[in-house]
Amino acid sequence: MAQPDLIPVPDFAEALGSDVLKVRQLLREGTLVGLRGEDGILRVPAAFEQDGRIVKHLSSVLTVLRDNGYNDDEALHWLFTDDDSLPGSPIDALRENRGTEVKRRAQALGW
Repeated sequence: MAQPDLIPVPDFAEALGSDVLKVRQLLREGTLVGLRGEDGILRVPAAFEQDGRIVKHLSSVLTVLRDNGYNDDEALHWLFTDDDSLPGSPIDALRENRGTEVKRRAQALGW
């Protein structure tokens, strides 16, 4: 798995042109996932932002992964692990607007 570049929530909020409270709400709702580092700071993968917005189809892919029993750590691992059938990682495919392909692969995990 390629290690994602993680940025603190305030920096992610700034990249979206939003505020920290809104990003925390998105994390609570499951639209985003983040990781809390050993220092206690909550961070979000920078790759989840593109052109000032959350990457298209990310929230629906996260929902499918959760429905298949994935926790946030496992979902992040899956999103950033190369998949030869895409090719590249699922997050790369989402950033290239290939959400349908990624959702199909996420749904297949439940079979």
